[in-house]
Formats: sequence, C-alpha cells, structure tokens
Amino acid sequence: MARYFYILLLSLLLTSCSEFQKALKTDDVKMKYEVAEKLYENGKYAKAIRLFEQIAQAYRGKPQAEKMFYMYAQSLYKTEQYYTAGYQFESFAAGYPRSEKLEEASFLGAKSYYFLSPVYSLDQVDTYKAIDKLQLFIDKYPNSEYLPEANKLVKELREKLEKKAYEIAKQYNTIMDYKAAVKALDNFIIDYPGTPYKEDALFYKYDSSYQLAINSVANKMEERLNLAKANYAALMKFNSETKYKKQADEMLARINTELQRFSN
Repeated sequence: MARYFYILLLSLLLTSCSEFQKALKTDDVKMKYEVAEKLYENGKYAKAIRLFEQIAQAYRGKPQAEKMFYMYAQSLYKTEQYYTAGYQFESFAAGYPRSEKLEEASFLGAKSYYFLSPVYSLDQVDTYKAIDKLQLFIDKYPNSEYLPEANKLVKELREKLEKKAYEIAKQYNTIMDYKAAVKALDNFIIDYPGTPYKEDALFYKYDSSYQLAINSVANKMEERLNLAKANYAALMKFNSETKYKKQADEMLARINTELQRFSN
C-alpha cells in the first residue's frame, strides 16, 4: 500500500514540475496564470512568483489583475521577501481601494516592514519606517481585527528603539567619557520616563558622576561630589533595594569621606 502511495506522489510531483516548466516556456499568459494560481493554492509560492512576474504587465488593468496581484504579494510575503512584499501590498492597496482584501493587504504591507527591522544594535532606519507604516494602518483602521497585533508590533519596535537609546547612553560610561555619560543618561531618563531600564540608567548616571567627581580637579571636586551624592539619592528614591545597592553604598562612603575634607 505504501509503495503505491509513493508512486502516486512521485507521479503527481513529476506532473506538477512538467506543468510548471511548460508554463514557464509558453507565451500563453492565460496558461501561466492558471498554473501560477494552482501553485499558489498548493503552497508552491516560489514557483508561483516566477510565473506572476512573467505575466504581471500583461494582466495589469484586466479583471483578473486584482486577484493576481494579491496572490503575488502574498507569495512574496510567504517566502519572506519582505521588502518586495511590502512594496507590492502597498501597490495593491493603492491600485484597488475598493477591494475586499484592502484592509488585510494594508496590514500585511505594514507588517512586512516590521520584519525588516534589524536587531537593536544596528542602524534603526527601518525600525522607524516600520513604526510609521504600522501607525498609519492603526490610524486608518481603528476598528480592525488586526489592531491588537498592530499595536503589539509597534510596542515591540518602540522597545527596541528604547533599548538602542539606553545602550548608546550607557556606552559613554563604558568608554569613560563620564561627562557625556551623565548628560546622555539624564536625557534618556527624561525621554523614556517609564522605561524598564530606568534603574540601570540611574545607576550608571550615578556611577558616571561619581567617577567624574573622584577624578576631578580640586576646584570642581566638591560641587561634583555633591552632584554624585544627589544622583545616589535619586537611585535610592527609585528603588531603595536596588540590585546595585552594595556598590552604590561603597561609592557613597568614598564620597562622604572626600566631602569631609572640604568641611574641615
């Protein structure tokens, strides 16, 4: 029984391949369309794409064009060709504003840009673009069934930008440019008041001000020590049981010792 099943399966595969090859070589655009549609329905998206690309211009403006361009965009999306898929979904939405697939195409077009967003450590131009595309969808379709997912994607992308901003600010502390670190971390805390990185940002701001004070010239040291002490207080106010408490308290002891020299 299994043997006959495999023979049948092989026969179907060979027939399918033969049909695809014939469609690739023929000048009959109707045949190309029919084979492409069949391949699409069977999940053979890569092969369908090759045929859709061959007939796209010939079908532009024809009654079947709406369905064809939708299948073409979906095939690109399914094969993770997100840049081209995003472009094709946007073209579909612009070309067929009355289509019943309009909302779905608009969402998938925006979502395609989400997949182009790189890891946080790289340049985030595509992340900003993805947020803009998704926000446009959210504004246009406030009652869409895709709204929860769109909001989730935007939140994730904004958190990525937030992490990027934090890492950039923290980097000044890492490279021991403490003056720039204090300013950058302060700006980060102002820009992202509800950030999950606030405790870390407050600590590294404190650490940067501490390092700046301890290694300061004499005529600026007292002022900088007091600023570091104020940054310690800000950290403790945010979380008195911070994971940085032991290190922060040791630094505070050194600050108080140094300040005593100025009170004597």
